[in-house]
Parts: sequence; structure tokens; C-alpha cells
Amino acid sequence: MFSFFDRQYAALLFDMDGTLIDSSVAVERTWRSWCGRHGINPEPLLAECHGVQDAELIQRFGGAGLSIVEEERWLLDTATADVEGVVAIEGVSAFLARLGSTPWAIVTSASRKLAAARLGAAGIPLPKIIIAAEDVSRGKPDPEGFLRAARELGVEITECLIFEDSAAGVASARAAGGSLVIVGGLVDAEAHEGEMANYSDA
Repeated sequence: MFSFFDRQYAALLFDMDGTLIDSSVAVERTWRSWCGRHGINPEPLLAECHGVQDAELIQRFGGAGLSIVEEERWLLDTATADVEGVVAIEGVSAFLARLGSTPWAIVTSASRKLAAARLGAAGIPLPKIIIAAEDVSRGKPDPEGFLRAARELGVEITECLIFEDSAAGVASARAAGGSLVIVGGLVDAEAHEGEMANYSDA
């Protein structure tokens, strides 16, 4: 059990990008390169890409003539090869070290291969359970990923504390039914009073 906000939790579930690691510089480089290949203005895509699966962004911004599979493969190869500047969020390493035997998992919109590359670059240990893009049929804001992570950890979702940073992730956590902590500055702090925190609060 782990205590946070004066409550005990059986397990902790984390988003990855923006929650455990800051990969924003690398993410932007990859998407700008992709947009450049197809003559697409990158700014609208960059404004909406956080926490959203690649396939959805390709469909929304890429046009009807593109192969989702081929474009996903290009994005994965490019992003996996470019992890320069990927770092751990402040306080994350010390926080994870304090978990002890408390089970935890990562639920990410990234592929498993990319998650491993970015976590390794940031010096974050890999948990036993990672629910990646290829493990779910519906990405965030659907709750499928968090529900599957809780199930694989052998705990009820209501016993889990979920760490998120994006609007899509927050919606996913709420729909799943877990308790929520929001880190970072991507959501409106006033609208989520009492849920905003940082890792030093534990």
C-alpha cells in the first residue's frame, strides 16, 4: 500500500510522456519531420498531439491517401532513433524509489518499443506491466488502458491512484474510475483544484 493525499492505494498507474518523462522536444522533432514529408502545417497537429495515438493523428491530419500502417512504422522508427533531450520529470526518480513493494504500471499512447527507448534515455526503470498502444483497441480518452493495467496488477481500479498530465489522459482516468493526480501544466489548474500535485507532495 502507498499513502498519498492521506489515502492508501494498492497500486499506482502512470501515464508516460509528460508525467514520468519530458519527451516534448523529441516528439516535436518527429512530428515536424513527418509534417514536412507531407507538406502539412505542423502547428495544428502539435497543439493536439499530446496523449493521442499516432494512428488517430495520421487520420486527422494526413489525408485520405496515406497508409496508416506505413506512416506509423515511419514515425516509430524515427522517434525510437531520436531520444536526444528526453529526461525524467523533476522528482520522478526519487518518487519511484520510495514505492518499495507497491505495484505500479505505465499506461501510454506510445508503442512498447518507443516507451522502452524513451524510458531508458530518461533513466526510468521499466515496470513489470506496461500497457502500450498495441495492447488496446481504443486509446485515451477511452479507459481501456487503465482498466487493463489494474486487471494485470490484480487490483481493483478503485484502489489505484492514476498520474496523468493531459486532457485525454484525465478523461481516461476519470472514465476508468480510479483516483486521479494531475501533474504538469497542460490542464486548467482552477478546473482541477485539489487534484494538481507534484512528486514532492508524497
